[in-house]
Amino acid sequence: MENQSFLNTPLIHTPHLKTDVESRLQCTDTTGTGFIRSCYIAISAFLGIGILTLPYAVARSGWLALILLAITAYMSFCTAILLKRCMQADPYIRSYQDIAELAFGKEFRLIVHVLMNMELYLVAVGLLIIEGDTLHKLFPNFVVNLGGLRLGGELFSVVVTALVILPSALLTDLGVLSYVFAMGAAAIIIIVVSILFTGVSGGVGFDGKSQLLITGGFPTSIALFIACFGGHPVIPTVYISMKNKHQFTMVMLISFLFNNVIYISIAVVGYLMYGSDVQSQITLNLPTRELSSKLAIYTTLAIPVCRYALVMTPVASSIETGLMNKNGDKRSIRLLTRIALLISVAVTACIFPYFESLMAVVGSICVVLASFLLPCCCYLKISGTYRKWSYELVGIIWIIIFGTVAGVVGTYASISDLVGKM
Repeated sequence: MENQSFLNTPLIHTPHLKTDVESRLQCTDTTGTGFIRSCYIAISAFLGIGILTLPYAVARSGWLALILLAITAYMSFCTAILLKRCMQADPYIRSYQDIAELAFGKEFRLIVHVLMNMELYLVAVGLLIIEGDTLHKLFPNFVVNLGGLRLGGELFSVVVTALVILPSALLTDLGVLSYVFAMGAAAIIIIVVSILFTGVSGGVGFDGKSQLLITGGFPTSIALFIACFGGHPVIPTVYISMKNKHQFTMVMLISFLFNNVIYISIAVVGYLMYGSDVQSQITLNLPTRELSSKLAIYTTLAIPVCRYALVMTPVASSIETGLMNKNGDKRSIRLLTRIALLISVAVTACIFPYFESLMAVVGSICVVLASFLLPCCCYLKISGTYRKWSYELVGIIWIIIFGTVAGVVGTYASISDLVGKM
């Protein structure tokens, strides 16, 4: 049973502190989203491109790494509930940044804002890398001659991807793309099912060489696992949009259980199919001749084109807001900002074209902070739980220890791996 006794704690210095009575009255919103839709939004928030690396993550550490994946999922669920409790402390909280400001002040709000934008930027880089790798898989011999200069390979595919994405990157009204983005969870499920069919009927089979335990790969594996649980910044939006906020815990439970089944399924199937030979993106192993594998590959190809604009819009808007305060030509600022961001993302993807290393960095730094450490620290500060020893405090300390260790070893392993590849 959840402990909500902190709602009246004097540690929260805010004139908008919500009482228990107000909390009950505001738990129902007749204009909000229903239970099923809230579950789908929560599922979509966590099902992302990082799932493609899970077979590779298991291959780095062996079958026992799946236990670590389950532990990561459980701790991520716990921190999602902690964020909900933080939101119950003040009815005016509407975002992750609001929680950070309530806990530690305006300066910390800025830090969280920068952290979230950095994560979005790196995810955008990952989208271009995926698109470039997938295009190169489909057209490995595609070469363009420009005045005697031959351009081809994965890097040229990234450049082509940037040109394809450019029109959508310049959009400010993302209403149409938002509907496509909402199909993200369905797209991931299509990929997983297609991979399974490829193993069953595509001539690949499930005879890949596997191992029970590989100790040296655990730092990279844990970083890639954590990268799949980076949806916490969306949790406040899910909570405030619900009709019946009493159902939030059940929504989170269903979404985490569903996602974990999908995660484990693709990790197990991919590792059984290709064993230690599985690539950083499972779709790069698939044969291009089979219908099921083609469906998985082309679905993967569509995701970056549809998602890039929505991922980068918050980053672009933050920069545009600062520039527009100094210059009145809003249209030119918006245009130049988004083109410059796309160029920088493409250049970064060309310089660091290693998707698994990028996702490991995202997981060990950005997601560790946003999904593990910050929810715990904000809750402890807002609730005052740290003042008295309890089972809850012990559990939170364990999550902090887990996140800190995973962040340190994961960051070291991912950066070392990236330097070694370069």
